[in-house]
Amino acid sequence: MIQALFAAPPRLGDVRVLAIDGPSGAGKSTSARAVLAALSTLDARTAMVSTDAFATWDDPVSWWPRLEQGVLAPLAAGRPGSYRAMEWADGSPRPGRLVPVDVPEVLILEGVSSGRRAVRSRLSCLCWIDGGSEAARLTRTVTRDGEHSRLDLHRWQLFERGWFPVDGTRAAANIHLLHALNAPR
Repeated sequence: MIQALFAAPPRLGDVRVLAIDGPSGAGKSTSARAVLAALSTLDARTAMVSTDAFATWDDPVSWWPRLEQGVLAPLAAGRPGSYRAMEWADGSPRPGRLVPVDVPEVLILEGVSSGRRAVRSRLSCLCWIDGGSEAARLTRTVTRDGEHSRLDLHRWQLFERGWFPVDGTRAAANIHLLHALNAPR
């Protein structure tokens, strides 16, 4: 994945953008951390932004303009960006801390809808992770997030069933993985 990323030109100003997308529980965050670690051994200036910092159960994708205006547009112009991350202190989302994003060589966008059609022309690389069956992914996410999240996670999966085919994310990806990088199988 690193080789493919550096073989592609920067398309967000001087920044190469790697989007790691796929359904919930597929291992996107695990893979993004593995890529971030690999890039750090190459002394590449990197930044990572997760869609989890924006999305809520009731707003899975329409928050995109906040990422566009706060991070992508400034980085494309060679300026640092920032975003206000959602915090889930009591199980409900609230705007939290302001997260600065310095201009990196590589920006990793990670999470559901990170490789959406609206950003594809500015991506250097789009990685899709399948992550196994819907049932297996639900089990992983409930294990990670707690039993209290099961109904919301199932509702999220129903949203994904419609989102990904319409957006064409999987078909647009130039890298396809069945499982997360560096994850136990």
